[in-house]
Parts: sequence; C-alpha cells; structure tokens
Amino acid sequence: MHMGYVLLNCDLGAEEYIVEELKHIPEVKKAYLTFGAYDIVAEVHAPTQEDFEKTVGNKIRRLARVVSTMTLNVVNPE
Repeated sequence: MHMGYVLLNCDLGAEEYIVEELKHIPEVKKAYLTFGAYDIVAEVHAPTQEDFEKTVGNKIRRLARVVSTMTLNVVNPE
C-alpha cells in the first residue's frame, strides 16, 4: 500500500466544488479545506507507487479549477 498527501491550490471560490469532486475518486480517503498556503489537503491511498502517481496525475491534477498541486509521499506507511 502506498500513501501520500496532495496539497492543492484552486481558483478562488472553487474549494468546496473540488472537495466534492475529490470524494468521487476512490483512492482519496479524506479531503480537507485549509487556510494558509494551500486550499485543500487530500489523503491518497493506492496499491502501488505507480497507481498513486496515476491517481495524482490523471485524476486529481486534471480536475477543473485546480491551479497547482504539491505531492508528499509517505515513507513506510503503517
């Protein structure tokens, strides 16, 4: 199992829309609205590193109104 966090910046006012869209992605276990440098933090679980990368690149980053992302890979998740 591979786990990581994706920090997202989005268009102004799109935060709640994007959180709702993230809920439809099976690999996204949790998504939080945040204040600070990033608008949303998503917790992502995938069977392999390759599946994780596909989820981030093909599903999360391609959501409408997502401006930028930063991915944090967890080392040795429990």
